[in-house]
Amino acid sequence: MAAAEDTIREDRFLEFLELTAKSRTTKGNSPARALRRDGAIPAVVYGPGTEPVSLSVNVYDLEQVLKTAGTRQVFVNLAIEGGATHKAMLKELQRHPVSGTFLHADFYEVALDRKVRVMVPVTTVGKCEGVEMGGMLQIIRRELEVMCKPTDIPDTIEIDITDLGMGESIHVEEVAVSGDVELPHDVNFTILTVLSGRKADEGEEAEEGEEAEAEEEAAEAPAAE
Repeated sequence: MAAAEDTIREDRFLEFLELTAKSRTTKGNSPARALRRDGAIPAVVYGPGTEPVSLSVNVYDLEQVLKTAGTRQVFVNLAIEGGATHKAMLKELQRHPVSGTFLHADFYEVALDRKVRVMVPVTTVGKCEGVEMGGMLQIIRRELEVMCKPTDIPDTIEIDITDLGMGESIHVEEVAVSGDVELPHDVNFTILTVLSGRKADEGEEAEEGEEAEAEEEAAEAPAAE
């Protein structure tokens, strides 16, 4: 099995962007729809030892924060009108499955000396030996959970696949991380693998066979009245 000489790029500078919010006392679908009609969405801020606080945030303001942050983790000074300001990270942003519009935002209160759990994208570097021999690289986990302090969150986790041969894989325990960064896991799961040319062809043939079967069944089905 190929050795995984992997590195994590670290960004020690952490910028908290400004975002205002309003306290929210109403709950349920009807008040949420009313908020969205007014250009806002329901939100919540929570954290260790902190009672969850229901909020509403302006969609335009949130969009500007996301544009400024780019692909990085989003950290904000969440200023609640008439209340406290929370240093928080955007933990989850729910979107409508069809329109993509924002539905709800979860903010997690952070401290610079306390570790948080975040998902970090996986990237590969190098020209893979197994792919050069006719194999196909299959990335199983495109993100990995990382636990570290907010200032240590990497932009990406780079995995060097140069020496990865046909039929070989890289598992989470083979990924070396630098500094006080952890990859929490219960099992030594596979992150990526190189399929042999035969297995790759079989997988493609199976998909094509399923598509052809579905088309045939659709053609044979009676037309709806």
